[in-house]
Amino acid sequence: MKRVLYVFGFFVISFGLKAQTDTIPSQQQNTAQTLMSSKPGLQIGGYGEVHYNQPLKSNTHNLGTLDAHRMVLFFGYNFSSKTQFVTEVEIEYAREVWVEQMFIQYRLNRYANFRAGVLLVPMGIINEYHEPTAFNGVERPIIDNKIAPTTWREVGLGFQGNVSQAKTRYQLYVVNGLNGYDGTNAMFSGSKGLREGRQKASKAYMNQPAFTGKLEFYGVRNLNVGLSGYFGKSNSKLYSNLSKDSLAKIQRADSSVVGISMVGLDTRYNFKGVKLTGQLYYISLSNTNEYNVYTKTGTKLNDLGSAMLGYYVEVGYDIFHMMADTKKSLMPFIRYEAYNTHHSVEAPVVTNKSYSNTIITTGLTYALEKGVVLKADLQFYKSKAENSFNKTFNAGIGVNF
Repeated sequence: MKRVLYVFGFFVISFGLKAQTDTIPSQQQNTAQTLMSSKPGLQIGGYGEVHYNQPLKSNTHNLGTLDAHRMVLFFGYNFSSKTQFVTEVEIEYAREVWVEQMFIQYRLNRYANFRAGVLLVPMGIINEYHEPTAFNGVERPIIDNKIAPTTWREVGLGFQGNVSQAKTRYQLYVVNGLNGYDGTNAMFSGSKGLREGRQKASKAYMNQPAFTGKLEFYGVRNLNVGLSGYFGKSNSKLYSNLSKDSLAKIQRADSSVVGISMVGLDTRYNFKGVKLTGQLYYISLSNTNEYNVYTKTGTKLNDLGSAMLGYYVEVGYDIFHMMADTKKSLMPFIRYEAYNTHHSVEAPVVTNKSYSNTIITTGLTYALEKGVVLKADLQFYKSKAENSFNKTFNAGIGVNF
């Protein structure tokens, strides 16, 4: 773990020092932020992706998958320069409809805005900047699925703001916690991580809240560095109608709860056509032994680990960056990614090597316009339990407006 932190820290500091003489700030905005900074009245935006995924194996024929992965529409209404409303409605796999954001924002002063509603948990990069034009590769980075459960949104409230003198943005929210036990089934495990615990603002319940926040520094031109966190205990339906005098039942409910401490570090740097991106997640989990015993299936023990780790480093280069009269860009890129949902385990759980994975993704992102991209890449992936890499070819289109 220390070696990973040293390497990642060197990656962040190196590019910060390289650019420190250029102190013009550079802020990045997602679609929701853009709509809220627009003129008063109704605002509309959106994005969409269509994907083709083809597994490649030398000894067998494999069916490719074609998928209208997601179509998203943003609707916002700026009542005034102080009060805004934004909602993000997503259709996934051409059939599932979700509300991914729906909040009001009220400006208290130049440094603080109050937010309440369905909020994105501000962990890492992709959870907030997930438009297809914002990242390389057809699919989002794997750690933003296996470690941080992107797209992660919950109901909550808090504050967001920009301290321009310090070139820093901040977010601080209290939200409903993850669903760790639904009364019948464990939502967490070594193979699933925490992803199935998202409540997605759909009849969510809460017996105790969680706290999340992010600091984002943009004081050096073309460099963004973010530090994010999420802290709380998972929720359990065993607390429903539970008498406070029933110690045995309280202990039983406590056994279905996991303590979660998640931290993330991310950096994005662009300079003369070069795009460098890095991200690290570390999750520490408590009470996992009790949780695994209580949520076992028959005699089979659950296998949730006590720590999870995921990171990636990516470099890309825009071949067209010297062409001042074009809106097009062509970016070859390569991303090295690794994650382990059994970074640490508590006995009697045994480390499962198949939960430690390496993914190498290399490909092209071709932007026809600022908001239209064609993508193709080849992914190589394997776990420590395997001797060779598996391969998948991916292609797709993406739009953002």
